[in-house]
Formats: sequence, C-alpha cells, structure tokens
Amino acid sequence: MELRDIEIFLALAEELHFGRTAARLHISQARVSQAISQQERRLGSPLFDRSNRRQIRLTPIGEQLRDDLRPVYAGLRDSLERAHLAARGITHVLRVGMIPLNAHDLRPFWDTFRARHPQCRLQIQHASFVDPFAGLRRGDLDMLVCWLPVEEPDLTVGPVLFTDPRVMAVAAEHELTRRTSVSLDMLADFQHSDAPSRPDYWAEGFVPSHTRSGHRIERGPLVHNSEEILTLASTGEIVNLFPAHVMRYWGRPDIAYLPVTDIDALSYALVWRTETENDLIRSLAQTVRDLGPTAF
Repeated sequence: MELRDIEIFLALAEELHFGRTAARLHISQARVSQAISQQERRLGSPLFDRSNRRQIRLTPIGEQLRDDLRPVYAGLRDSLERAHLAARGITHVLRVGMIPLNAHDLRPFWDTFRARHPQCRLQIQHASFVDPFAGLRRGDLDMLVCWLPVEEPDLTVGPVLFTDPRVMAVAAEHELTRRTSVSLDMLADFQHSDAPSRPDYWAEGFVPSHTRSGHRIERGPLVHNSEEILTLASTGEIVNLFPAHVMRYWGRPDIAYLPVTDIDALSYALVWRTETENDLIRSLAQTVRDLGPTAF
C-alpha cells in the first residue's frame, strides 16, 4: 500500500465522509474512492459500510486496519519529515494547531519564538473545533490554540494569547440586520448550529443553553466545519455566534456580522498534553507571557 493511499484511508476513517476527506487532502472524491476500492480489492474485504448514503462507517476489518496503520503512518511521516528538515539544518519541529482563524494577528508571538529558536521549525496549522483535542492526543499536534475554558485532566492550559468580543453571523437579508447590535434574547428566536464530539462545557461557554432572562436557545443542525456554518447562516436557516475576528477573515457579501451586547468575550490560550511538555513547548508559552496578550 502506497503512503498516499494510507493517508487517504486514515483521513476517511476520521472524516467518514468522502467529500470532506477530498477537501481535507486537496484531491478529488474520485481519487478517494479509487484508493479505497483498490485497498478493499487487495484485502478481499470491505473497509467501510456504505449502506447509509449520508454517513459511512468503518467495518470491523476497517477498524482493525485503522488501529494498526495509525502508528505506522505517523512513524513513517515523522521519519521523512525529520530527514527533510535535517537536510536544511533544522533539528526540531513544534506543531501548533489553530482553532481560531487569526494566525496572522498572532505573528509577533510566532516571529519572536522563531528568532529565539532558529533551529526549530514552527508549524502553524488549522485545527477543527469538532473533537478539538484529538490532534493533541493522537500526537498530530504539540500545542493547540483554543478558547477557554478547557477542563481536561490530561491537558495543561497555558497563557492567554488574545481575548475577542462576540458577533452574530446572520444572512445579509435577515430581519436582524435592521439593528446595529443584538442580544442573546434575540438569538433565542432562531436556531443556532451544534457540533458533534465537543466538550459539553464548550457548548455552554460558546453558546449558552439559555439567555440571561431564561429563554432557551435552540440547537439546530450539526456542523462539521466553518464552511457549513456560513452556508447555513447565509441562507437564513441559522444564526451563529462567532469571535469578532471572523469579520476580518470571513467577509462575505451574503453574511452580516452584528455585535452581541450581553455575552462575555472569548479568551484563547495555548493548551498542550501535560505528559508531552518539553523545552520548546515551555519556550513558546514563555514567549506569550513575555509579550502579553494581543489586543485588536
């Protein structure tokens, strides 16, 4: 099995959706289907149950192969990456996942760290808000930038990088756009998106279950990525709370962003697995402490 085919299989085993897998790997859905079909023919057994068009599932053979291949693939990928970096004089890599979109706003932290550690390659990459700590626990990430609180016994919460007020995304023609700002009580009149595999305390912290006056906020369709949220919001099916920095990074003609007047700002911090803490992790955390939180 080729390394790329292993990557496709493992990505599909996580996403359980051909379209999302193709988008994640920047390939066509036909390429994903072809790779999986070839693997199934070689093994003589299906790896995925496709009986449900909306959601595929791993078969028992597929689950076994996923569990066997994950450490093998991670080892091969890391070995190739280390060899590539060593050829360029780089001896260490620190991988930081970003749930927020504003990596550019945080450039002073990244640039200062790189200046202090020229032998280290700092990789800033996107991280999903679905099952947000999986990348840390699998070893795909060394650190994660995410909103607080984080209440996980195996994770250490580091310094805050920035704090962002809240806005509500609505369709450009939505009735709420007649206002210059909105309140949570207004949110209670419409559906809000929900996400699978996220901590319960995040749901309450990001979108309260009730407004301050006691009105229930209705959870709407499950979403797996930000593009799905914006699509639903643009059609008026949902309204959605976001940190304010999305206005700078996700300006769209079919979306309006309205300030929310009665909800606390979100603080974003560095988080890492306690047992994998090392000198580079401590150094990036110290860099953030030295510079202090970014203000927008």
